[in-house]
Amino acid sequence: MTSRRGSSKRPASSEEIEFWSHAASSLSALSSTMYDEPANGDPIGRVNRLLLAWPTDDNLPAEGYESVKSTYKKLTAGLNEIKSTAERDVEAIDKAIEQLGVLIALRKAPEPAPPQEKRSKRPRQNSPAAPAPAAPAPAPAVRSVTLNLPARNSVGPQASIPFSREPKARREALAKQLPLQEGRKVAFHPPQNSKGADAAAGGKDEEWILAVVIGCINQDKNRYEVQDPEPQEDGQPGQRYNTTLRAIIPLPDPNAPPDSAAHLNAYPEFSAGSTVMALYPDTSCFYRAEVVASPRDMQPGGRGVASSTPTYKLKFEDDDDQEHLVSAQWVVEWPGGT
Repeated sequence: MTSRRGSSKRPASSEEIEFWSHAASSLSALSSTMYDEPANGDPIGRVNRLLLAWPTDDNLPAEGYESVKSTYKKLTAGLNEIKSTAERDVEAIDKAIEQLGVLIALRKAPEPAPPQEKRSKRPRQNSPAAPAPAAPAPAPAVRSVTLNLPARNSVGPQASIPFSREPKARREALAKQLPLQEGRKVAFHPPQNSKGADAAAGGKDEEWILAVVIGCINQDKNRYEVQDPEPQEDGQPGQRYNTTLRAIIPLPDPNAPPDSAAHLNAYPEFSAGSTVMALYPDTSCFYRAEVVASPRDMQPGGRGVASSTPTYKLKFEDDDDQEHLVSAQWVVEWPGGT
């Protein structure tokens, strides 16, 4: 049998795999919502039986007024339960349709132009544990996925503090997050021509990579050992560096408590037109980018289901004006430099 018309033969991108996972979860939730036996039995059948017991005229039934009053209360409760169940079903259907819509759009989207050399010099072999950044933006003709922000009222977004490499200023800006915990993902400014030596001085201003905190050095909240998650060319584990806060930008931690200073809730949301630094899709390198749409802008009007992956639409520098969807946990302030 010939392949289906219009189906893409290219491998699935990390973003497509991510949204397929979301779509599968939505379909599973929809199936449970619509077809599982309700905990309180069948509310529609119960309401129908109560309606049969309701007086057909204005005459008081033989059971008396209290019987009518009891039936009325049960009818009200049953109808409210049916209404709530129907609303949950509609939300589940909407979410499933939206997730499938964005997945279809990603699969139909044309393959991006061949990336420039700097985009492929550090390809990620495996995506980070948290949701991966996005592939090319969905086609505008297809219904977009609902991406509602998590509630930010517990901590509130911090005021955006201008990036500074001065140690005291960095400590003050990050005070509520220190010491950075083992396993915390950060944007790291590696030293130039280093073999794992002390990285306090840093390298070129535009050179930032994804790294993982190994630990605090001598219990000094300003000094850390970090590791490049990419294996070295000889297959050995990623290179380790001793560094300081002036070469680190902590990334939002999706696993932190919602009221934590490390959670995305506590980070500022960058509006359209802002200059940021973000992880380029399918690499472990950060690059300068312009915000095309913030997570709040990505929310379509009307009813929607909250998403756990707030997402930016970005346009990276020197990238032929391509637009990419990037999860908010990989987007931070632009540290300056050329």
